[in-house]
Amino acid sequence: MPVEITWWGHATCTIEDSGVRVLTDPLFARRLAHLRRRRGELPPAEATVADAVLVSHLHSDHLHLPSLARLAAGTQLLLPRGAARAVPGLRRLAGVAGLRVTEVMPGDEVELGEVRVRAVPALHDGRRLPFGPRRSPALGYVISGKARTYFAGDTGLFDSMAEEVGPVDVALLPVGGWGPYLGHGHLDAGRAAQALAALAPRAAVPVHYGTYWPIGMDGVRPHEFYTPGVEFVRKAARHAPRVAVHLLAHGERITPEAAR
Repeated sequence: MPVEITWWGHATCTIEDSGVRVLTDPLFARRLAHLRRRRGELPPAEATVADAVLVSHLHSDHLHLPSLARLAAGTQLLLPRGAARAVPGLRRLAGVAGLRVTEVMPGDEVELGEVRVRAVPALHDGRRLPFGPRRSPALGYVISGKARTYFAGDTGLFDSMAEEVGPVDVALLPVGGWGPYLGHGHLDAGRAAQALAALAPRAAVPVHYGTYWPIGMDGVRPHEFYTPGVEFVRKAARHAPRVAVHLLAHGERITPEAAR
């Protein structure tokens, strides 16, 4: 399973497989509206280098235009269907930055050299908040090369998850969020462990926690910022004991097979 995973914080990861470098939901900001980065340095310039970028949904902490502007010309950008219509400035940014935009729906597949990317459903509000129309689905992606890696994006637990995703070797699962309470359509550590048991990959990495927090709310349920990763490790050991769970620091890179 020769795949290399780097977690840069929040939902931003680099997946390297078969010579193809894929970046997920890039967010390279110290501050975003009412959120500030509380842990880890900003990702270095190397984090912006990718053959393709996968955007899971249109929320601004996942589709962040200033971060997309840092990508090199010619980068392939995969977005949920309807994104260019729903997000002002995206089409212009893609033209100025020279990005190659492809919009996808669940079931669509895109070939990237030796790697194939398949869009899969997610249970989440995919529109551009706060007022965007419900035109774009939230997505996860399965990146298939020498390994099959599932990037869940932002999602709740749903009955057909394992069927929709299919067999995978590595699962990158959200286990928290950026505020003291998680709304509908999210995984916390416990629900992520249940998802892990259903998916049954060989390895997993918890993401989407411990990076951003609302300004002025440091003392409000701080355990929701600090503990989701550790809680996921503990609960995964009970629900999916045969899965190797790797708790990464920001900027840490791992080859799951070598770490087992």
